[in-house]
Amino acid sequence: MFENLTTRLSRVLDSIRGQGRLTEDQINAAARELRMALLEADVALPVVKDFIEQIKQKALGVEITQSLTPGQEFLRLVQRQLTETLGGSAEPLNLRQQPPAIILMAGLQGSGKTTTTGKLALLLKEREKKKVMVVSCDVYRPAAIEQLRIVSGNVGVDFFGSEVGQDPVSIAKAALAEAKKQYADVLIVDTAGRTTVDAAMMQEIAALHEALQPVETLFVVDSMTGQDAAKTARAFADVLPLTGVILTKVDGDARGGAALSVRQVTGRPIKFIGVGEKSDKLEVFHPDRIATRILGQGDMLGLIEETARKVDQDKAQKFAEKLKKTKRFDLEDFREQMMQVQNMGSMASLLEKLPGGAQMQAQLQNVNADKQVQRTIAIINSMTHQERKFPDLIKASRKRRIAAGSGVEVQEINKLMRQFETTRDMMKKVASGGMGKLMRGLAGRLPPGMMPRR
Repeated sequence: MFENLTTRLSRVLDSIRGQGRLTEDQINAAARELRMALLEADVALPVVKDFIEQIKQKALGVEITQSLTPGQEFLRLVQRQLTETLGGSAEPLNLRQQPPAIILMAGLQGSGKTTTTGKLALLLKEREKKKVMVVSCDVYRPAAIEQLRIVSGNVGVDFFGSEVGQDPVSIAKAALAEAKKQYADVLIVDTAGRTTVDAAMMQEIAALHEALQPVETLFVVDSMTGQDAAKTARAFADVLPLTGVILTKVDGDARGGAALSVRQVTGRPIKFIGVGEKSDKLEVFHPDRIATRILGQGDMLGLIEETARKVDQDKAQKFAEKLKKTKRFDLEDFREQMMQVQNMGSMASLLEKLPGGAQMQAQLQNVNADKQVQRTIAIINSMTHQERKFPDLIKASRKRRIAAGSGVEVQEINKLMRQFETTRDMMKKVASGGMGKLMRGLAGRLPPGMMPRR
């Protein structure tokens, strides 16, 4: 996510990070490089101009010149300005009204609106414990109605049926009446899209808004369209009282122009971002966390939250107790950890949340990390129970049998065993009270304020 922008900004900031003092020439040179990086990321020109002007004013003022560590202070300044440009702080959905709270989804055809409707329904169901109903008012494409029916079934929320040729406002009113009967907390209304902004579409969605008076009107836009995303969002904002934006396909957006432009151009907050095709790949948009990710400092809070949601807590607790009691870590445990990693999602999405993750991704660009995890599990599955419990038994003849059983070369078995031994050594340190030492080693890589206070 935003790899190109991260690489360019990191180069600029690395060039001045260690400076004892910053001259006006250095600040101006850095500002020019920042400007080029933002323009290459397809950020809207007015946004770039305002961003650079703010950076220069603050960097040339008392804030930097009187700092004892001007290089680090410049980095913090850029981070704060990025956070401000992205919206300052997360803005949650406003669902504080008499149920059902109505959410109207707007956007162009192909933006991922129907898929996002399902993702949002799942998020509200699982994290907010809401009873959700969805309805499609796209009466022009039979596939759109069927798609939402399938998506709603996959995420386990109620679906209100509609048909091609029906009046969209009539569908919406009937869905609202049914949502009230079913005591739904939230009704999400998926609307028709077009390939371009046109008067007929705007008139129809304005009529839907007038009839429903939704508490949230969310504009769904493909982040990979860059500046065009901001322009389209502004066109919708001129007709509809938008309350927020959802950026889709952010995981495929190497530039980041849409994220940096939409908030400033529309004045509406980005509330969610889509970071993958699966139904659970919708994240709350936290401007401060995205800013640290853009600057290559990761998103440890996001990683912790994702871990809490997706890792089997009972298994994790049992493993921790076993490790503390026996101080043993075997290949059964190793496989279990690999399977937990698989449940977390793609390795790329995990790496980008770690400090320095962008550099790690660059080093692994020719390596399919997800495939490596699957291969590791397959190899361990080819071992006997005894071999998993007592890895030191695995010598040459056993390696050949395991390689044949898992369809790999013996070299792959040797590589896995080296990885296992490294992990086992680390686990022994943790079991012996070495967690503090490990955390201190990480401290230098974490953003300011991320390490817990003693």
